[in-house]
Amino acid sequence: MNKTITLQDLGLKDYKQAWDYQERLFKDIVDVKIKNRREDTQTETNNYFLFVEHPHVYTLGKSGDMSNLLLNEQQLAEKGATFYKINRGGDITYHGPGQIVGYPILDLDNFFTDIHKYLRFLEEIIILTLADYGLKAERSEGETGVWLDVGTPFARKICALGVRASRWVTMHGFALNVNANLGYFDNIIPCGIRGKAVTSLHVELGVEKVDEAEVKEKLIKYFAELFEANFK
Repeated sequence: MNKTITLQDLGLKDYKQAWDYQERLFKDIVDVKIKNRREDTQTETNNYFLFVEHPHVYTLGKSGDMSNLLLNEQQLAEKGATFYKINRGGDITYHGPGQIVGYPILDLDNFFTDIHKYLRFLEEIIILTLADYGLKAERSEGETGVWLDVGTPFARKICALGVRASRWVTMHGFALNVNANLGYFDNIIPCGIRGKAVTSLHVELGVEKVDEAEVKEKLIKYFAELFEANFK
């Protein structure tokens, strides 16, 4: 079992380019697993964790509803945004500058084969990170992601989750609003959930800008702890 994860920070990258890159890494891992099974070999599989920031983009998961996008093609262009239907779970979400997106591309056979546990671990990493900033973040029953003030009229989502898994290999991941322009969420029904607000870490802390490098360090620290992994 290989518990080493290769960390790559892709910086600001077009959504489709990052998606294609994920797909290549994903396929490489799956191909090794298929060959191991076919030839009864034990070649080690790799694990990756990608940090990335995307230009303004809306993505719709395979179970999503197009009516949750409130813009037409012309309006998207006017806002400098793009749109993609993609192969993760979940409904519609927004990615853009000031948001930390994490894509773990893991062979869960190296860790544990439980998708429910995997999703809860991703949420827990966010919850622990936000606790370092004095925020009490929580899960909301029946809804993926991480929220603040759950169970109150002021509930608001700070992190969205959406993953794909095949042969216990994962891709896609989480999007944590750190210094995000929340106005872009007004153009969608986030995750298909009406009447729920969205927030960002800088808004919650009442500051102009949060140090994103510091947030990434915390995310990796807690990821390593929960997954009992080493990063390189």
